[in-house]
Amino acid sequence: MSSAESFSARGTRLLNRLYARLSSRQGGVTAFVSSPEPRTIGSFARGRQLVAGNLLFAGYLIEARQANIWAITAPDAAFEAEIHGFGWLDDLAAVGDLAARQQAQGWLWDWIASYGTGRGPGWTPDLTGRRVIRWINHAIFLLRGQDKEASEGFYRVLGRQTWFLGKRWQSAAPGLPRFEALTGLIYAGLSLEGQEALADPAIRALARECDSQIDDQGGLPTRNPEELLEVFTLLTWAAAALNEAGRTTPASHLAAIERIAPTLRTLRHSDGGLARFHGGGRGLEGRLDHALAASQVKERHADGLSMGYARLSAGRTSVIMDASVPPKGVASCNAHASTLAFELTSGRRPLIVNCGSGESFGPEWRRAGRATPSHSVLSLDGYSSARLGDVPRDRTREALVDAPVHVPIEMSEAADGLRFQGGHDGYVATHGLTHARTIEITFDGRGLAGEDMLLAMDDPAKRQFDRALDATSLSGIGFDIRFHLHPDVDATVDLGGAAISMALKSGEIWVFRHDGKVRLSLDPSVYLEKGRLKPRATKQIVLSGRSMEYATRIRWSLSKAQDTAIAVRDLARDELELND
Repeated sequence: MSSAESFSARGTRLLNRLYARLSSRQGGVTAFVSSPEPRTIGSFARGRQLVAGNLLFAGYLIEARQANIWAITAPDAAFEAEIHGFGWLDDLAAVGDLAARQQAQGWLWDWIASYGTGRGPGWTPDLTGRRVIRWINHAIFLLRGQDKEASEGFYRVLGRQTWFLGKRWQSAAPGLPRFEALTGLIYAGLSLEGQEALADPAIRALARECDSQIDDQGGLPTRNPEELLEVFTLLTWAAAALNEAGRTTPASHLAAIERIAPTLRTLRHSDGGLARFHGGGRGLEGRLDHALAASQVKERHADGLSMGYARLSAGRTSVIMDASVPPKGVASCNAHASTLAFELTSGRRPLIVNCGSGESFGPEWRRAGRATPSHSVLSLDGYSSARLGDVPRDRTREALVDAPVHVPIEMSEAADGLRFQGGHDGYVATHGLTHARTIEITFDGRGLAGEDMLLAMDDPAKRQFDRALDATSLSGIGFDIRFHLHPDVDATVDLGGAAISMALKSGEIWVFRHDGKVRLSLDPSVYLEKGRLKPRATKQIVLSGRSMEYATRIRWSLSKAQDTAIAVRDLARDELELND
């Protein structure tokens, strides 16, 4: 990174550290004016694990019963951020018994003793905002049974963090980090005695962020669905806190909530989880539906583009596709090369998925998860539709570069269902090939027909294709079309290798077939999921072939059998026809 950028980044860290230390000179608060209702949703199961001494953060499990969590050497920065953000407080509050409360109280007052004077890694605007929200949300839970000295210490350090937020929220990165910092400041300004003057500037600043960060489609520059949910949740919390305090929520703030809610409904699979694209996961269990209900926004988008994603839904089946160019610049630091990839969920059971974000499993898994082969889409041998490169002026992070520039799409009605058509030019520069994909879903949601094409569209593209073909000694440009399966799917090869049947835990049977022009295989894959110690083993359907001409077409289908007996009968009939 350039010396100017390096100085800027170091300067931000030094100023945060300076203001954190200065916070210890500020007067504390003594009481709540009002305490917002706790809205953060924790996991009862995870809370029980924490009480039992199983500390799982950022993919690392540390067994430390009755230990001081702050005395543990953090294995990496992500682990450190998770514990200093106090998200675990939601989980302990979800348990809510004496043991959980004592654990929460012990860890909180140990943090005050170790870091309450402005020291340590937790004094960044986003982590401080996240922490302040949890302290205020769970204040009654935390202060129960505490003596005057402990309570005074709690208020004193809460006041210091509020002062720090008032001085440093602007240094938080635009997007989720800044929304966290400002929401924490609003919570504190509305709730703490003597801090009311901080609320109005923060309310106005949050409204400005809504205008600048939430686009007309209700999306974020990062196109990360889970990040959008987190921002939406913060905005609904802040609006509810303003309403309870008798304040008016700015029009820009409310308009952002109204834009985001329909987009999240588009990104919601039929099982209630989010589509997993661009570094985002499914979201915490129940968080999405709870946030949508709290927003009181009932509007839905018609099937079409939302934050660059297309949705086809029919019957009990939902299909969500990445149908836009990837994020650009700094916003692409967690982005994936996933253009035209899709996920499919049947009822409450995911069937076709993307591998997901490998961030919690280390840098190698993170890079692998971002590559095109980790998505349910076509990829060329050894190539992704975009490659990883340095962020301009910041070589500490990798962005997507050489990504698709043009991603035309069209959505329409087919004879017996709905149709998506799209294409991208991510392989034109290297191979002269445009990838075009068509997916049709029947009106009853029981069938999906797909077509993938590789096309050299014009004379320059044909010349580039010829050069790429010559480099293979005219053996053809290899490609794979992958369909990653959820780990709960039981897949087997049928019909002598001509089809694959997939059994869901619900009892449904889906059958995958293709036009016979490529090789079909069932290969190992992985499912990368936050909160687990290691990737989950699963399988992927792979169609492999070689492109020899200016136009290559592959057709495939997914169909749901009526029930297990009918599926077995149909497979047996097809096998007989194949043998004949």
